[in-house]
Amino acid sequence: MKRYHIGKVYRRDNPKMKRGRYREFYQCDFDIAGDFDPMVPDAECIKIVVEILDKLDLGQYKIYTPWHVVRNEMINEKGLTPEVADKIWSYVQMHGNVDSIDKLRTDVQLMAVKSANEENLAGEALDGLKVLFRYLTLYGIMDKIIFDLKLARGLDYYTGVIFEAVLTKYQYDPQSGDDQIAVGSVAGGGRYDELVCKIDPRKRTVPCIGGSVGVERIFSIKEHQMIESQIQIKTIETEVYVASAQKNLIEERMKLCNYLWANSFKAEMALKRNPRLLDQLQYCEKNQIELCVIIGSAELEAGIIKIRDVETREEFEIPRAQLVEQLRVHLTRVRQRIQES
Repeated sequence: MKRYHIGKVYRRDNPKMKRGRYREFYQCDFDIAGDFDPMVPDAECIKIVVEILDKLDLGQYKIYTPWHVVRNEMINEKGLTPEVADKIWSYVQMHGNVDSIDKLRTDVQLMAVKSANEENLAGEALDGLKVLFRYLTLYGIMDKIIFDLKLARGLDYYTGVIFEAVLTKYQYDPQSGDDQIAVGSVAGGGRYDELVCKIDPRKRTVPCIGGSVGVERIFSIKEHQMIESQIQIKTIETEVYVASAQKNLIEERMKLCNYLWANSFKAEMALKRNPRLLDQLQYCEKNQIELCVIIGSAELEAGIIKIRDVETREEFEIPRAQLVEQLRVHLTRVRQRIQES
């Protein structure tokens, strides 16, 4: 099964709100459940995170992928002695790429670490990560990945590789005070192969891997970027505004809107009988509507329509019969200009 979901989630602690950490917030989750070959779905989940963050254009980021073993879990669940756990913990400060895995392999004492069932924990974990990094290289995203052993998430249910995406520009700095824009990780996830068994009355084992994207945190960053760049973001879908230059033309505006809607244009008009032309044009500019169609008694009699490019304020007249064709042509030009600017 592959699934995704966007909804509210809740945290049980009392976070400091100014740091982008909330008690109640929206989150987008996606998961892959099923018995698949090692690291194939894991790599796909990380690829999804990269695609999302790239399209959102939040700035530079890194995705950290750790070995899931930390001291308490090693001792209490894996059956290792505290001495061995402490030895392994000395490696936790390491971070880097696939070269770090090769370096760990050269440590004889580390590679000899086994669980109570005589399983080679370190070897299996490193083998899995090497396969994962191979797949991430094939997906063309290894430049975004950092191998970091000190990362820890949800030790009560994560059972394998975990990952977090952190914006490099907005990491929390304890020296900068509470007014900084810092949101920590904007996405994260990992493997939780035993969670379904814990909550399923039939105790079925269903391997799972998933991730989540913090919607609220992303909003915090985008709002901050808008303030920094002083760029106004378009917040409505309208692409064509129907305006009148004279009084008593509300029915003509309504007919023209209906015609544009029937031809799949996102159009609107002022909901007043006799709006001032200046008010209509200012509304277009304020809301970054691409084109404004202006009608008057003279245009109606001549069978023409005036089109106004809202940004450049350039106006030109066309035959009414060519309205749909001309609007599509000019909308394409306006959007190309916006993309290039």
